[in-house]
Amino acid sequence: MVKEGFLLIGKITGAHGIKGTSKVFFYSESLTAIESDSFILLKNLEGLEKTYEIKWVRPHARGFLLSLKGISCREEAKALIGSELFIKKEKLSELEDGTYYWFDIIGLDVYTVEDKYLGCVESIIPTGSNDVYVVKDAAGNNETLIPALELVVLEIDKNLNIMRVDLPEGL
Repeated sequence: MVKEGFLLIGKITGAHGIKGTSKVFFYSESLTAIESDSFILLKNLEGLEKTYEIKWVRPHARGFLLSLKGISCREEAKALIGSELFIKKEKLSELEDGTYYWFDIIGLDVYTVEDKYLGCVESIIPTGSNDVYVVKDAAGNNETLIPALELVVLEIDKNLNIMRVDLPEGL
């Protein structure tokens, strides 16, 4: 069980080369919280957790390459395939007012300006222009796609765990 205060940021998808380098898919576009000599928590497929120090990380093809201290050969890197990567939330940079991390949005209860309950944000779809929030009702029968635009999303209150929206016609 990953400790409170940690955030899932990626997954090891393969081994690269013979010196213990891992291929990684990160769930974030920004790697500002992942830097050399910082620490990362890995949770393997069996649920075992271990902290590693990062040697280096760099872009590669459609993902990234990650080198960890203590992992020095291909066999050790192959043993990590499927492991999830976590960092401490405190490593994340502060955001400007009105901007949020996805983990802040997922789980919010969504209400219209008329106070009608639409459901809970289950996931987020990134698009070229704006994100789209996938909201499912309590029964899981109805799904509403809400564009993450200022004219649609009027309020986000993390303390009350709610999002208030003004849906465009047709939604």
